[in-house]
Amino acid sequence: MDKTISYLMLFGNILLLVTGQVLFKIGLARTGGLHWNKLATSPAVIGGIALYGVATLLWFAVLSRLPLSVAYPLQALAYVLALLPAYFLFHEAITWTKLLGVFVILLGVVLLARS
Repeated sequence: MDKTISYLMLFGNILLLVTGQVLFKIGLARTGGLHWNKLATSPAVIGGIALYGVATLLWFAVLSRLPLSVAYPLQALAYVLALLPAYFLFHEAITWTKLLGVFVILLGVVLLARS
């Protein structure tokens, strides 16, 4: 049970990081790019920073429960999950090369989880 909670915390951390990145992307689009004075007051950017703060606290809890050699490589799932909002929210192309990369990452995650 304790390991299940640890992995759920890790997955929550990953979701927060991906969501934070999505908010950063939205904030940058709304402000027209790297305009620091506008970014500092962007609700999307501020929300992304807040999510990163919570994700960091959750990461501390994960590191206190799981080996770094397991937890950190599993964060590669963020690359996989980021493709979903990239495609559905930002209409980015998902090429066969990207899908192959996702497959390789997932294979690595499975191998790590089994070790």
